[in-house]
Amino acid sequence: MFLDKMFPRAILHVDGDAFFAACEVSLNPKLKGKPVVTGLERGIASAMTYEAKAKGVTRGMRLFEIRKICPDVIILPSDYETYSIFSHRMFNIVRRYTTVVEEYSIDECFADLTGLDSSSGLSYTEIAMAIKRDLEGELGMTFSVGVSTSKVLAKVASKLKKPSGLVIIPGKEIEAHLMKLPIEKVWGIGSQTSLFLWRQGIHTALEFASKTEEWVKEKFSKPHEEIWHELRGVSLYRVCPGKIDEHKSISKTRTFTPASNNREFIFSQLSKNIENACIKARRHHLVAGEISFFLKTQEFRYSTLELKLSLPANVPEQILKVVIANFDKIYLPSVLYRASGITLRKLTDARVIQTDLFGQSIEVQSFNKMYKEIDALSQKYGKHTLFLGSSMKAMLDAQHTGDRGRPTVRKQELFLGETQRKRLGIPFMGEVS
Repeated sequence: MFLDKMFPRAILHVDGDAFFAACEVSLNPKLKGKPVVTGLERGIASAMTYEAKAKGVTRGMRLFEIRKICPDVIILPSDYETYSIFSHRMFNIVRRYTTVVEEYSIDECFADLTGLDSSSGLSYTEIAMAIKRDLEGELGMTFSVGVSTSKVLAKVASKLKKPSGLVIIPGKEIEAHLMKLPIEKVWGIGSQTSLFLWRQGIHTALEFASKTEEWVKEKFSKPHEEIWHELRGVSLYRVCPGKIDEHKSISKTRTFTPASNNREFIFSQLSKNIENACIKARRHHLVAGEISFFLKTQEFRYSTLELKLSLPANVPEQILKVVIANFDKIYLPSVLYRASGITLRKLTDARVIQTDLFGQSIEVQSFNKMYKEIDALSQKYGKHTLFLGSSMKAMLDAQHTGDRGRPTVRKQELFLGETQRKRLGIPFMGEVS
C-alpha cells in the first residue's frame, strides 16, 4: 500500500535549467533565444541552452562538430567563478523560506518545507511557487521545481516538466506519477540495476515500487531498498543542511591554443590557475596543506608533481614560491604543452591556523590583510582587476582569445533585477522563515 497521507513530510528540489549557459544569457540578455554553448577553453561543449540542444548539440561534442550542425551557435568560454556566484545566490534565496537547505550540486538543492504550511499560512504549492518566482525574477533564468514526500520523489517531480516546470506530488498521487516513469530515470538507479530490473520484467518506477518488501530485500542491497521506500513516499533520506561536499579539494585548469613550449608563457598560465584556485579557497575560508600541479602535452600526456606546503595557504605568493622551486622538474623545453592545472588539497578552515615558531604565519597574516583588500576590489570591479606579474602573459592571452577570466566590470551588474527591486521598494516574495 502506498502512502495515503498528503504530506507527512514536504521535500522540495530545485534544479537550474541549463544552468551554466543560462548564467551567460542572464549576464547578456541579447543571447536570449539563441543557441549558446560554453566550453570554448576546452574545445568541447560543457553546457548549452535548450535552443542549442534542439539543434542536436550534446555535452562533450567537439566545437567543429557543433558548428557544422548549428552554424549560428555562440560559443563562449566557461566562467565557473561567476557560475558559483549565481549558485550562492540561488541557495540564499531558498534559505529565505527555510534554513534546512542542502546544496546538492552547483545548480541543485533540496529543502525541507515540512510544517511551513502551518506557520506561513501558505500551501506547499504556494511556497514552491514563491521560491520559483523569486529565483527566476532575481537571477534571470528558469528553474524546475518539484515537491513531494521524499527526496527521490521530489527529484522525480522536478524532472517531469523541464524546463521551468513546477510539479507537486502529494502522497495520494504517487502512483499516477510513477506509472509512466522509466525505471532508469529514477535517481540512484544506474544502468546495471536498470538492466537487471528489465530482465525481471520491471520497466517503470511504479512496477518497482509495487513489489513487496520481501522481494526487494531478496534481490537488492540496502541502498536500493531505501530507494524503494522513498518511491513509495517514505522519507528516509534526510535533507542535510550544508555546503557542497565541503570542498575536499579545489582544482583549476586551462587549455591554451596553440600549444607552446615557451617557459614564461606556460608558467604564466599556471600562475593564473593558482590565482583562480586561491580566490575560491579564500571565498570559502579554506587553506591548503598540499598542492599538485600538472602540465599536459600536445599528445595529451600529463606530468604531475605533488608537494606539501610548510604552512597552510590560500594566497598565490605562498604557493608560487613552492611551484617556482619545482617547476623545472616537470617542464621540458623541447615539449609542446597545451594545458596546465593546479589542485589544492588537505583543505582546512583558514580561521583556525595556529601560529608557528618561526614567524611564517606573520607573513601569511600580512598576505591575508592584503588579499582582503584585493578581494574587495575584485568584488566591486571584477575578478583579476589586480593580478600577479607572473600571470601577465596568461591575462594578455585571455584578452586575445576572449577568455572571461580577464579583468571585467560585469560582476557589479550580476543582479540588476534584485537591485532594481530594492530601488523601487518592491518586497521579496513570501519570506516565511
